[in-house]
Amino acid sequence: MNQYFNENDYPSAWYFLQPGTQVDEYVIERALGGGGFSSVYLARQHEDQRQVVVKEYLPRRLAHRTWGNLVVPNSEETRNLFIMGRRLFLEEAMALTKFRHPSIVEVLNFFQANSTVYLVMTYEYGKVLGDYLKEKNGPMSESFMLTVFPALLEGVKCIHEHGFLHLDIKPHNILIRQGGDPLLLDFGAIQPYPYSGPSKPGKVSSSGFSPIEQYIDGGSLGPWSDIYALGASMRMCLEGKTPPPSKVRMEKDTLVPAVKAFRRHYSLFLLEAIDAATAMDPKDRPQSAQEMIDALKAR
Repeated sequence: MNQYFNENDYPSAWYFLQPGTQVDEYVIERALGGGGFSSVYLARQHEDQRQVVVKEYLPRRLAHRTWGNLVVPNSEETRNLFIMGRRLFLEEAMALTKFRHPSIVEVLNFFQANSTVYLVMTYEYGKVLGDYLKEKNGPMSESFMLTVFPALLEGVKCIHEHGFLHLDIKPHNILIRQGGDPLLLDFGAIQPYPYSGPSKPGKVSSSGFSPIEQYIDGGSLGPWSDIYALGASMRMCLEGKTPPPSKVRMEKDTLVPAVKAFRRHYSLFLLEAIDAATAMDPKDRPQSAQEMIDALKAR
């Protein structure tokens, strides 16, 4: 079963194209879900009938769909932000086509239609890590952790080496395929690094997984920001619940270090790596994906 998105999270049909709608060379089969900036569909390529995932730029706060399927700004006040966001979405789509890594969802195509932008990705089978944890209702094994996260970090390393940050890594954006093979999903928050362009029309943050610098205007974002999100995702695999939000931890940090809470159940090097990754001060975290990969190697 494909678990890219939870279909029940976004019930309003108005945000979605109807099944059977043809957009460019793709026929929409059904909505998979979406978020504040996009709608996502299972589609089929008309020529060879290959199933794909199509992501449509449709920022809910800024725009809406008309009866002709055009995506238009909600008002004159939101027009400039909508246009800027559309341009950034297109630029990011162009950049994402450069990523070729087994742990990163593959972008096949992008195009403009209906006054907006569409991104076409491979359709993968597996289960989202967040759902996997909920079903298991217990800690993941050390073997599972050391199968999934070093491979995932190699994908994150690829993103960073291309000059981007993911900025929304969390269990619900990690697909686990057969054999524990991970795939990083949802690049809706991706940002060039270092970033010197105009501010994006909205921020993406995920409570419990986003580091404190993502909540602060002018916060120092870097590879260490993705490392925090990965560390928080690993921490959730240990105890089955979302870690405290970084904003709460900043005021009063009640998160017991993993080396204390789980020392009887996991190797010390694994727990130390998780604690380092989830350090509140960005300078105290591994500064690169490679540093985190090295930390997850048994000494």
